[in-house]
Amino acid sequence: MAAESGQERTEQPTAKRLNDARKKGQIARSRELNTTAVLLAGGGGMIFMGDTIMSGLRDIMVNGLTLERDVLFNPDSLLALFSGSVADALLILLPLFALLVVVALLVPMALGGFSFSLEALAFKAEKLDPIKGIGKIFAWRGVVELLKALAKFVIVAAVVVAYLDFNTDKLLHLGELSIDVALVETAYLVFWGFLFTSCALIVVTVVDVPFQIWDHNKQLMMTLQEVKDEYKETDGRPEVKQHIRQVQMEMAERRMMQEVPKADVVITNPTHYAVALKYDQTSMGAPRVVAKGADLIAAEIRKVAKENNVPIAAAPPLTRALFYSTELNDEIPAGLYLAVAQVLAYVYQLDKRHKASNDEITLPDVPIPDDLQHD
Repeated sequence: MAAESGQERTEQPTAKRLNDARKKGQIARSRELNTTAVLLAGGGGMIFMGDTIMSGLRDIMVNGLTLERDVLFNPDSLLALFSGSVADALLILLPLFALLVVVALLVPMALGGFSFSLEALAFKAEKLDPIKGIGKIFAWRGVVELLKALAKFVIVAAVVVAYLDFNTDKLLHLGELSIDVALVETAYLVFWGFLFTSCALIVVTVVDVPFQIWDHNKQLMMTLQEVKDEYKETDGRPEVKQHIRQVQMEMAERRMMQEVPKADVVITNPTHYAVALKYDQTSMGAPRVVAKGADLIAAEIRKVAKENNVPIAAAPPLTRALFYSTELNDEIPAGLYLAVAQVLAYVYQLDKRHKASNDEITLPDVPIPDDLQHD
């Protein structure tokens, strides 16, 4: 889209864009964060579980190397012994493996949250395109990955050399110890060396995590036209919204016209406005506007009123005041109580012959407060 329109991606991704990307499995991820966390968990786990692990593995080794003659020359016994040794080793290492699995599952969620997408797992032929693969190698992201790999090599090598140099005396002293003590000392030297080496990767991780967040956001940046198109799709195109409003207005108008036959009186301008009022002493505190309209709608209200023998009274100032100061189904303002009461009283006193004649009634002037008058 950006290439076709010539626009640059200058707009931040919208919530919909981010949500769509998440559904496709496109979220910020740092392999360096995952690797470092797993290595640190492994190093820490080996140190805290080292005694148990080394003791258990030592027992397995002793049992495997001290065999009776009958067992040594019996293939079935050797296979059973081997299977049992493997099962015992897995049982000893199970807590460490469980720790690594938990860390490997939880750490990625800390950066991009949980995400599972079948679309991301789907086969895509373009992934096998060698041209695109070579292009990715020489792209700027490939350069960044190369720099990270070099940085990790240099940092890890420096830490390992420093660790070995610091523990040279201990390494040389191992040959003077008994086998049991030497195994324990060797294990702890290896475990601590592994942990220190893993800690060195924190430097790369601290740089990689902000970069991955920035790069992910950059990939989802949008052009101004994309933002406008998405807004139209999300909020609805103007012509569709206009059609919906028109349909809603027509439905509201039909419901309103159904209330006109129930009105006590329709007050008119007499041609520009029409307001239908209904008053029920048992359920209403004041007369209520059941229909109102101007021009064509006003004409339709008058037509329905005539067809249903609803009195039509011309009172221009009162009609304008009611039209502008009330909404549909509102009670009339307190300032118009007296004027409307006079109109209703006048209509109630009319002879039934006048009501049935369908002639519009011209009312005498009724008092309208200054703040409710409209020209």
